[in-house]
Amino acid sequence: MAKRRKKTAEEVDVILIGAGIMSATLGTLINELHPRASIEVFERLDEVAAESSDAWNNAGTGHSALCELNYTPQRPDGSVDISKAIKIAEAFEISKEFWAYLVANGLVDQPEQFIRSVPHMSFVFGKSNVSFLRRRYETMRDHHLFQGMEYTEDHEVLRQWVPLIMEGRNPDEQLAATKIDIGTDVNFGALTRSLFFHLARKSNVKLRLAHEVRDIERAANGRWEVTVKNLTTDKKRTVSAKFVFIGAGGGSLLLLEKSGIQEAKGFGGFPVSGQWLKCTNPEVIAKHHAKVYGKAAVGSPPMSVPHLDTRVIDGKTALLFGPYAGFSTKFLKNGSWLDLPASIKFNNIRPMLAAGMDNIPLTKYLINQVRQSPDDRLAALKEYVPTARKEDWELEVAGQRVQVIKKDEKHGGILEFGTEVVSSADGSIAALLGASPGASTSVSIMIDLLARCFPERAKTAQYLTKLHEMIPSFGRSIAADEQLCREIRERSAAILKLEGTLESV
Repeated sequence: MAKRRKKTAEEVDVILIGAGIMSATLGTLINELHPRASIEVFERLDEVAAESSDAWNNAGTGHSALCELNYTPQRPDGSVDISKAIKIAEAFEISKEFWAYLVANGLVDQPEQFIRSVPHMSFVFGKSNVSFLRRRYETMRDHHLFQGMEYTEDHEVLRQWVPLIMEGRNPDEQLAATKIDIGTDVNFGALTRSLFFHLARKSNVKLRLAHEVRDIERAANGRWEVTVKNLTTDKKRTVSAKFVFIGAGGGSLLLLEKSGIQEAKGFGGFPVSGQWLKCTNPEVIAKHHAKVYGKAAVGSPPMSVPHLDTRVIDGKTALLFGPYAGFSTKFLKNGSWLDLPASIKFNNIRPMLAAGMDNIPLTKYLINQVRQSPDDRLAALKEYVPTARKEDWELEVAGQRVQVIKKDEKHGGILEFGTEVVSSADGSIAALLGASPGASTSVSIMIDLLARCFPERAKTAQYLTKLHEMIPSFGRSIAADEQLCREIRERSAAILKLEGTLESV
């Protein structure tokens, strides 16, 4: 229900809640498409990109479905479904197009600070997994989005690809891997900071750090009134906006519930925390150069797919293994233990209970993960690095994710492992819920959000011309057009200083 408008409310066109990659992307798009629009950004922490967008809090994979096996499920007949992989790979190319535009136009400096070429690999062991990976490769190699992918079961070839993984391994073990050189490592924290640095220099954009949104209410005139507390001075103020985007990561659900919109009813959240083992031995780090993804354990969430990752963070090469999943009632790494209970409302109790009953194996898996000892974590690492020594690795706390629970007529409620955009019928408020592959596909998600929330404006010639300048493939399908894919990839790779283009494979 709309309330009476507060006379003291300051007015802006757009409010962005949360200073992560999603708000940074949306804010930059809006500023490029509508340079005169006034934007105010509120972040409860005293720095940007400190939650899920921080480099240590996500895999930085540049999720493009080149190596993530959970994006290519096996059907009951044994065939492999690559439709989701195609969709994600195309979306990542669109992200690279936009990032290339930012670099080419001076909005972001030095692309190597946020994106680098790192081969993407899938690695499996055991007869059934090898059979699956072979079928996956045979299905994917014929699509131009995955051109250049190689497959091997040969231990000698594997020793060339991943010497660290092959050291000390049983020569009779049945192994298989795919490798593709156009993969990337993305520092979303560095990218987010660059975008906000650019935005904050604009006279019509205000970035408010250490500002916590306490309430979101609809005014009688249809605008949204956002009550914000300055955590430094403890003072509150109210800001009125035509459009509000909630991009607060795990905190989005609680804020969306405050809005009271009908479209938000029935949504719940299931928090999953994570940890990494971080290598501290430079000699070990130097032996590995790839992002290697395996298969998730039965009952585990997709975000817990084991992977051995080469990372480049702040110019320094790192090596991570994990993530080890855990459970916390917090919705943010810097959140409250009361986040989960506070999110439970009358309208989402049934979906949450139903999803919980349907995901008992997941609950058991998380309990076992929480109970793991250092020796247990080392044993999991040794499946990928047989020669691993405990003294070469230390535990690093990763980010907090909130998986989406939504209403389902058949089951009452289902647990979703992707991302979900929830918006009001009139498009005046929207929120992004969920996790992977969100950051990597942020540009596509935000372009779709703008079309949904501003349908008339998104049809204007001025809007379409500018969007095509930023995204040269806009209106065409990279997934359906091989020549377009090649042109777009080569252009993006040249501007972003990436290696392993289609031209070189």
